Amino acid sequence: MSKPLSPPSSKPASPFFSSGPCSKRPGWSVSQLENACVGRSHRSKDGKAKISDVIERSKKILGVPADYRLGIVPASDTGAVEMALWSLLGSRPLDILAWESFGQEWVKDVTDELKLPDTRLIKAPYGSLPDLSSVDFSHDVVFLWNGTTSGVRVPNGDWIKDDREGLTICDATSAVFAMDIPWSKLDVVTYSWQKVLGGEAQHGVIVLSPRAVERLESYKPAWPLPKLFRMTQKGKLIEGIFKGDTINTPSMLCVEDALDSLIWAESIGGLPGLINRSEANLKAIAQWVESSDWADFLAETPETRSCTSICLKIVDSWFTSQTPEAQAKCASELAKLLEKEKVAYDIAPYRAAPPGLRIWGGATVETADIEALLPWLDWAYSTVKAELMSLV
Repeated sequence: MSKPLSPPSSKPASPFFSSGPCSKRPGWSVSQLENACVGRSHRSKDGKAKISDVIERSKKILGVPADYRLGIVPASDTGAVEMALWSLLGSRPLDILAWESFGQEWVKDVTDELKLPDTRLIKAPYGSLPDLSSVDFSHDVVFLWNGTTSGVRVPNGDWIKDDREGLTICDATSAVFAMDIPWSKLDVVTYSWQKVLGGEAQHGVIVLSPRAVERLESYKPAWPLPKLFRMTQKGKLIEGIFKGDTINTPSMLCVEDALDSLIWAESIGGLPGLINRSEANLKAIAQWVESSDWADFLAETPETRSCTSICLKIVDSWFTSQTPEAQAKCASELAKLLEKEKVAYDIAPYRAAPPGLRIWGGATVETADIEALLPWLDWAYSTVKAELMSLV
């Protein structure tokens, strides 16, 4: 019978490895919010200045082109994606890519709700990417940059044509601020503060290229649009959305928190600094995986491994010989034990993903905490395995 390892002597200083909402930036405290514009209208001079500051700092850090618009919208990344799908799709055939759960949600939207007839699904199982070379860029294209629940990202934007006829609509919520986004290849990009910035939930961001704006101003969908989705008025873009006049009332506490995260990002070198921190976290886990006899990446090829939502599968022969129900129980007990020990919170896989672990490696996570976590993974797996084997 397998014997458990002895527990490690030290723990991560910060055990927060959730994939959303994610760990706050190093050194964060509630006191960072003391200058929030609370009790004031978000349309007041001071309130609008805070929102505009978030917009401008975001564009500068991310290198968003000057002729692209960036606006804060309701309902997190989900709301931003829905705005894009419901406002822009329908004038051309659609290619939609899916290789994990959130991609499948957008498939449901366009097939079951919008009922777009000329839609082609290009899919792949967890751990793989679809055939990117099969995408038809005379169509509109919807895809994720990084699969948050599979840990699989597109390696670059080389597969996207510069002379495309359709729009490229990209859900990049767990990629922005941690990966290099080729803006010229993308017409719509969505994300939320709650991922790489470690911000609070319920606010999304949408970025529009000039081509996307042209579509909004020249095309009217056949279906009605609720107020929260409307980005045009009398056939023209509502420019105020992208200058601080939000569609609905934002939380000024969340705005202050996002501003704090952006100032921190600037202090560590902007986007290069953020990317380096995330890649260092991936590297630490990769070195551990290389010597592990029970864990491996869910992403099948190194070029597609996410540096933010780092998903692991269990490859131990005892585990793979178990029933799916027993595998799910093992993975669940593994995450529960780590939480009980206050070593890692919220690292169970997404409910629709294969059993394993999902460790957030975004820029707000310290590599030292990742390194401190890894021996605990070995201990926890050996402990759970021994307990489950003893029940047979």
